[in-house]
Amino acid sequence: MEHSFLLACFIFLSAAVIVVPFAKATGLGSVLGYLLAGIFIGPYGLKLVTDPETILHFSEFGVVMMLFLIGLELQVRELWSMRNKLFGLGLPQVLLTALVLGLIGYLANMPWQSAIIMGLGLALSSTAIVLKIIEERGIMATNTGRSAFSVLLLQDIAVIPILAIIPLLALPELAGHTPVDDGHGPGEVAPEGGWQVAAKTAFVFASMYLSGRYLLRPVLRFIAKSGVREIFTALSLLLVVASALLMEWINVSAALGAFMVGVILADSEYRHELESDIEPFKGLLLGLFFISVGMSIEFEVLMNNPLLIASMVAGLAIIKMAILWGLGMVFRFHIADRMLFAIILAQGGEFGFVLFQFATASGALLPEHADLLNVTVAISMVITPILILIYDRLLSPKMVRDAQTEREPDDISVRNRVIVLGYGRFGQIVTRLITAQGFEATLIDHDAEQIELVKRFDTKVFFGDARRADLLAAAGAHEAQILIIAIHNPNTVTEIAAMVKKHFPHITILARARDRNHAHELMDVGVKHFVRDTFHSGLQLGIKALVALGYEEHRAYRLAKTFARHDIKMLHEAYEIKDDMEAIIGHARTAKELLAQVMESDLVDLDPANATNWTSDKNPDDIERENKARSQE
Repeated sequence: MEHSFLLACFIFLSAAVIVVPFAKATGLGSVLGYLLAGIFIGPYGLKLVTDPETILHFSEFGVVMMLFLIGLELQVRELWSMRNKLFGLGLPQVLLTALVLGLIGYLANMPWQSAIIMGLGLALSSTAIVLKIIEERGIMATNTGRSAFSVLLLQDIAVIPILAIIPLLALPELAGHTPVDDGHGPGEVAPEGGWQVAAKTAFVFASMYLSGRYLLRPVLRFIAKSGVREIFTALSLLLVVASALLMEWINVSAALGAFMVGVILADSEYRHELESDIEPFKGLLLGLFFISVGMSIEFEVLMNNPLLIASMVAGLAIIKMAILWGLGMVFRFHIADRMLFAIILAQGGEFGFVLFQFATASGALLPEHADLLNVTVAISMVITPILILIYDRLLSPKMVRDAQTEREPDDISVRNRVIVLGYGRFGQIVTRLITAQGFEATLIDHDAEQIELVKRFDTKVFFGDARRADLLAAAGAHEAQILIIAIHNPNTVTEIAAMVKKHFPHITILARARDRNHAHELMDVGVKHFVRDTFHSGLQLGIKALVALGYEEHRAYRLAKTFARHDIKMLHEAYEIKDDMEAIIGHARTAKELLAQVMESDLVDLDPANATNWTSDKNPDDIERENKARSQE
């Protein structure tokens, strides 16, 4: 027994190590890699492991841990702020999807009881897959990520009433013939009334809340003071296991219970410690869960009913995407975000397996129907990463272009000395500084969503593609004094700068540069005034670091000025040899040695006339000549 368990662990981990990095490197994503690894080693692949059920129950714990970690990131007030999406997106999605799919099942000659269960079970999406995709893409803080999470959370909550009504939907022909394994012994049926289930649920959640608020925190404080790190890790795992056991007692999703414990502890001073302890276990167990899902696909059922399964998978994805797309329109999502929102939630979920198994045991679903639905859910989970890949490669770029080209540019009737292109984070800082001195600026951006956002703050931004000379002419570029290019994309910045130099040579261009290479590209097209994105913010943080290390503040500023002058001088010297890689490498080495000498001597001219030298990427020699010219005037 021990040997077989160790061998199974070896096979699982080997499959993950071999297949997942390959899938990630080829752009398929880690989730699809885990699923393919499961198919590869499963009973319908190489048959290295033939019992996925054992590992499935163990690895489902990864989903539970993921929800616990997400709960730790959400405080109660944040959860309350999500109520509009919970009930505006999540509830309609579950009800509409269940209604449409249940009606289709009924029209396909399923008993109405089974049709209801099918609709409700397929309305649920995969918490594990969706949250993994959100995590990999880093979109949890975005509108799309929060909306998808709200839908998933409502679905987890919905599992409670769904499980409660399943025994009431038992088929007449199966009633009394199917044993219910509820822990009372083989063949014994011990149904609970609705009020009993409600009372147990209320009692458990109230106990969890009170324990988390008044019992767990002193315990956490006591263990933290002990200084035994592994005991804190053990307590973290204990909390997740205990919440899962409580949820199992009341027949509720264990992931929902772990999420609630996480939310209760979200404002605890130990939440980051808990998170760091759980994180390694979560990642590994989630991977095992995806592998076990791949192994659990019943290819025998698939081979016997290929067209039926294909139509069920396609129908499930199309119906859920259509409903989610419609809800995204109601909430006015950007078209690309709307499609991503619809795709990542279009599959069936792992809780569907639980519901269909429970419905079969309760006599509410025929075993042959349950087999078809389980395969449909599993296949839909497998194709989700493929749909995401298609979205990234084909749909997203086209949707962004269409969203930008389908709207005509605004009629720009104002005329100002300053034109700002790009009103994101960078452009807003520049504009606020200028307008605070009484200068008016014409603001142009090509992101319709950003324009709608800043409109709420009474800021007028015109929509248009700044790469078009006619649009800049309409904005008064012939009369403007300066043009500030604050756009994030470096290629677009360079393209606009070259176009402006050609059509509006009189205007002074101030551009945002991504890095040294981009600065050199701007210098190629004749731009003299530019600022590198992170250069000056890095200097400011360096000043704070020196002060924290014991330097006096004026000394830290002086050293930063010395460093900046040296770096900018090296930037312009490197421009002269930028096409010779060997010379560039030699110059970098020389610059490093010179920097040490310059910083050691700290020979910086503290003349007030030179006070702005380090705030510009302009050539220091040019600045010095300009300062002399001003003094002569």
